[in-house]
Amino acid sequence: MIVHHDRESDCLSLQLGERFDFSIHREFHDACLGGERVARSYLIDLGEVTHMDSSALGMLLLLREHAGADHADIRIVNAGTELRGTLRVAGFDKLFVLH
Repeated sequence: MIVHHDRESDCLSLQLGERFDFSIHREFHDACLGGERVARSYLIDLGEVTHMDSSALGMLLLLREHAGADHADIRIVNAGTELRGTLRVAGFDKLFVLH
């Protein structure tokens, strides 16, 4: 996972690797949820992800809650067809902006 914080726009970007599952839970938590400070916006790049499990969905929900729930600005980008379908079936297209 590559994490970048654009201080000017206060956007935290995460570029995930092939696996978005429980194996990266601690790293995801430390990057997004570990501190008291909440970024203005978040960009989750799924372009390289080939495997995502239910714990990934849980991590996204925790991020959403941490970032302000209905007021959160979280964009999920570059999700392949299969991942996009999974996110839609789970109703995440109503909770997050999918690009």
